[in-house]
Amino acid sequence: MSGPQESGVFTALRTQLQGAASEFAGGPDALEGILLGMVDDVDRAVREPLEIFPVCHHSPASALAMARRLREKQPKVVYLELCEDMAPLLTELRNCRLPVAVQAFAGEIDGFPQEWAPLSVVAPITEASAEYQAIAYALDTPGVELVLVDRSSDHVFQWDRANPSEAAETDGSPAEAEGAPKSEEAALHGEAVGVEIGDLRPRFAELEEHLLRHGKVRHWSEWWHQYVEVPLGDSDHDTYRQVMFLIGSLFRRLAPGDGSRVRVDEDRERYMWTRMREHLEATGTDPEDCLYVCGAFHAASRVEEFGVAGRSGAFAISPRTATTWQYGLIPSSHAAIEAQFGLAAGSVSIAATTWQKSLTRTRVRPYRLEGQAGARKSRAKKALPAGSAAQAPATDRLTGFLHQPPVLDSLDEAELLGWSVDIVRAARRNGYLASTADAIAVFETSILLAGMRDRAKPTPYDFQDAAVTCIEKDSVPGRRDVRRLVEIMMGGDRIGQVGYEALPPLARDVYDRLEPLGLKLQQRGVQRALLDIAGRPELEACSDVLWMLRRLMPAAAARPIMGERRLGERSIQESWDLALGTHQRALIELGYEGVSLEQVLEQRLRREAYGPRATTAGVLAAIEDTLLYLRSGRLADELGTHALKVLAAERSVDGAPEVLRRARALLAYYRTSRPELPAWIESFVKTGYAHYCTLLPTAFRDEDATVGQVAAMLGFLFSMESLALSLGCDRTQLELAVAQSHPDDPSKTALLWAAQVQLGTLSRTELRSRCAELLDNPLVVPSYPRYLNGFVHALEPVPGLADVVVEAVSNAFGRLPDAVLLPWLPLLITTLRKGAADLAPLLIREAGRIFPGRLPALDAWIPPWRMPQEDPFATSRAQRTATAPMGAALLAARPATCDAVAELLGCEDGWQQHDAPARPGAPLLSAHPATCDAVAELLGCDGGWAAAGDTAVAGAALTLRHPATAEALEPLLADR
Repeated sequence: MSGPQESGVFTALRTQLQGAASEFAGGPDALEGILLGMVDDVDRAVREPLEIFPVCHHSPASALAMARRLREKQPKVVYLELCEDMAPLLTELRNCRLPVAVQAFAGEIDGFPQEWAPLSVVAPITEASAEYQAIAYALDTPGVELVLVDRSSDHVFQWDRANPSEAAETDGSPAEAEGAPKSEEAALHGEAVGVEIGDLRPRFAELEEHLLRHGKVRHWSEWWHQYVEVPLGDSDHDTYRQVMFLIGSLFRRLAPGDGSRVRVDEDRERYMWTRMREHLEATGTDPEDCLYVCGAFHAASRVEEFGVAGRSGAFAISPRTATTWQYGLIPSSHAAIEAQFGLAAGSVSIAATTWQKSLTRTRVRPYRLEGQAGARKSRAKKALPAGSAAQAPATDRLTGFLHQPPVLDSLDEAELLGWSVDIVRAARRNGYLASTADAIAVFETSILLAGMRDRAKPTPYDFQDAAVTCIEKDSVPGRRDVRRLVEIMMGGDRIGQVGYEALPPLARDVYDRLEPLGLKLQQRGVQRALLDIAGRPELEACSDVLWMLRRLMPAAAARPIMGERRLGERSIQESWDLALGTHQRALIELGYEGVSLEQVLEQRLRREAYGPRATTAGVLAAIEDTLLYLRSGRLADELGTHALKVLAAERSVDGAPEVLRRARALLAYYRTSRPELPAWIESFVKTGYAHYCTLLPTAFRDEDATVGQVAAMLGFLFSMESLALSLGCDRTQLELAVAQSHPDDPSKTALLWAAQVQLGTLSRTELRSRCAELLDNPLVVPSYPRYLNGFVHALEPVPGLADVVVEAVSNAFGRLPDAVLLPWLPLLITTLRKGAADLAPLLIREAGRIFPGRLPALDAWIPPWRMPQEDPFATSRAQRTATAPMGAALLAARPATCDAVAELLGCEDGWQQHDAPARPGAPLLSAHPATCDAVAELLGCDGGWAAAGDTAVAGAALTLRHPATAEALEPLLADR
C-alpha cells in the first residue's frame, strides 16, 4: 500500500540510500525498494498527529526515553498496546513487588476446542520497561486517562486458527529461549501465552545470523544491548523515535511470508487504531494531547487504518465468545520472562542493572506507583502545565545517527576489577578452586575478548564468557555453574510478589485461616510448621487447610513431614514444610476457580468423577478424598451412586486392583464409623459381584489382562462374597464363571487352580499333585516360575493358600538339579519382584512359621507336607461302630434338638411311649431310607443297614435334615 504524500524531511537520506542501492546492486532493484520503503515508513510515522512512541519490551533505553518524554509532553491520554480487558488490574500493581504479570485465565471455555482448556494469557511488567513508566504516570497523575487498545484476551485465541501453542509464536514467544534456564523460576508463567509490547527480533533467520556473525556476538540479546541499547541510551527524543521506527520497518519488510502471522499482526494494528479513533471521537480529545505507546514493529505499520485519518469502518471487530475470563496478578521473574519470550539467560537481569546505572548517570526521575513495594515516593503527581502537549516539527535526526561512528566507551578498570573479584569470591563459595590468579585472568581475558569483538569496554556478556573460560574449566562442583553465578552477580533473578490486597478472595482466605501458625507464609522459601493438635485443638482447622492445599497445589507447596490422613484416622501431631510464597501463582490460580478451598475441591472432585475419561477407580478415589478432606457424606453418596454407572459401563479390568483396594478401604471405614452401610456401597458390592463374574472368563483368556488384574477380580469376588450373598447375589454365578475359564497362561492357570480350591471344586491334595506333576515334566519346568507367580498372586483372593505356595517353592528347590535350578532362579526372582512384590511379605511370614528358626534344627526337621497324614475321624468312627447301640440315648439326652428337627420335618405326632423304648425310630427308617443313608455317610457309618434291633441309633440321624444342623450335631455324635 502506498503511503501519503512524502515530506521533504528525509529527502537527503532518500537520495543517499538510492545512490547506495544503485552502487551496490548495479541498478534499481528490490534493495532500493526496501531501503526507500523504510525511510517512507519512518516519515509516515513521524508525521502522524497522534504521537507514536515505539518501544522494545524490557529495554532500559526505551524506559529512559519514555520517562523523559512523559515529563516533557505531559499527555492527557496514554494509549497502551495491552489487552483492553486487563485495564482494571493495573491499579493493583501498586500492591505488588515487581516483576509481576497481569493474567487473564479461563478454566471453563465456551467457543473454543475443549482440548485448549485452560486458557491463560499473561503480560509481564518490570520496572525497567517503558509500559510501566506509562502506567505509573497515567495512574498517579490527575487528569490523565490510560486506555488499553490491543485486542482482548478472548481475541488472542479467536485469531489463532490452529492451536494455542502457536499463539505464543504469534505474539513473539519462541518455543525455546536462547539458553533459557530450566528452573522453577522460569516456569512461573506456566503454559500461558505471553502478550509482549515491543517484540523486536528479526523474523528473517538469515538476517539474524548475519547480524550476530558480523557483530561478533553469541545471541540476539547481546547484539541488541551492544548496538541499540548503548547508542540510544543518551540520545534525544527525536533520534530515539526515528531509529526505533527504522528498526521496526527493517524487521517488518524483511519478515518471511508467513501468512497467518502477518495477518494477525495487521489485524492487531487495525484493532488498535480502530479503538483509538473510537475513543477520540467519543471524548473529543485533541490527538496532540495523546501518546500512543506500542512496539516498534507495529509503529511502522502500513495498514490502511493507520493514523487518526486512516480508513474507518472497513475493519469489523468480532464479538467475544461466551468464555468467562477471570483476571489477576501472578508473580513473575526475570528468568520466566526470558524463558517465555526467547531472550538469553540473564539478559533481563542485565537490563535491570543497566536501568539503574542509566538513572544514576542521566539523573532522570522515573515514574513509580504510589505505595509500590521498595519504591520511593513518587513526585510525578502534579497539575498539567498549560500548552505542554505541543509537538515540535519533525527534523531529520536519522541521517546523523547513521553517519556517526560507533561510540566506544572508555574502559572502566575499577568496575571490571570489582566484577573480577566478586566472581572469584562467588566461585569459592560454590566449590570452585578459584584464586587471585583467576581474578587477574578474568580481568585480562575480558579486555581481550572485547578487543576481538571491536569493543573498547567489555560488556557483561564479554565478562561472562571470560569468567566461564578462566574459572569453570571442565567441571561444575556445585549446583550453579559460572554463567549462572555471573547472572546472580549482575543483579540476579529478581522474583516478584503479589501483595495481600491484590490477591483473590481464596488466597486471602487461606492466609487468614493459616494465621494461627504464626509464620510469614507470603515470603519465598520453605518454612517448617509444627502442629500440636492435641495441645492446641484450634490448629485442627489449619491441618484441614494444609491437607486440602496438599491435594490441590503442587507437591512442594505443602509437604507433610510427620502425620498422615487416612479414612477413620486423625493425627494428633503434624509437621509441614510450607512454600506458599514460592508457589504463589498456583495459589492465585486456585482463586479463579472459586472463593474457598472447599468449593474448589468439590468442583475438581466432580470434574474428575463425571469426566468423559472417568474410571471406577477414579470415582472411588474421589469418594475417598471427599471423606478425607470435606467430610461430606452427601457428596460421597452422590459420587458413589455415579460409581455404579461407571462400573457397569466398563468392559476392561485395568483398574481392578485399584477398585479392590479402595472398595475394601471404604467398606471398612463405613463399617466402623456408621451403624449401617450406605445404600450405594451395598449396591456397588452387588453390582461389582455380578460385573466381575461376567468378565472373569474373558479376563482369563485375554492376553492384555495381567495376572494381577485377574487376581484383583477374584479378590473382590471372594472378599465381598458374604456381603454380596446377603444382598441377594447367587454363588452359582461365580461357580459357573470359574468353570467357564480356560486360561492358556501358566500364571493365570495357577490362579484358576487357587480359585477352584477356594470354591471347593479342587482339593488341596489334588493341587499338590498337580504341582508335583509340573516338576516331573521337564518340558514344563522352565515355565514353573510363572506358575509360582500365579500362586503368589493367588494370595490376594485366597490368603489361606500361603502354606501350599511355600510348599511349591520348597519342592522346586529340593527336587530340581543345579543345572536346571541355577538358570531358572533369576527368572523366579525377577518374576516375583516385578509382579508380586506387595504379596511377598505374606509368603515370607508363612515360610517363617513353617521352617525352623535355628540352623541346627534344620537337619532333623521334616516338612509338614512330608509327615504322614492321619484321618482325625478314624478313631471316632471305630468307637461309633463298636458302641452303635448306645447312640440311641441321644434322643432322650437332647430332646430339644429332636423337637426342632421334627418341626423342620413337619412331624407333629409328638413323643410316643412303647414297651421297647429303643425302637421308636424304626418305622421312620423304612419310610425314608435315602435320608438315613445320607446321614449315615455324613457320620461315617460304613457298616450298612443293621438288624432291626440295631437301627435305633440310625433313626436318631433322621433329625439331620439341614446341613447346618448336621454340622452342629456331628461333634456331639462323635463324643457319644
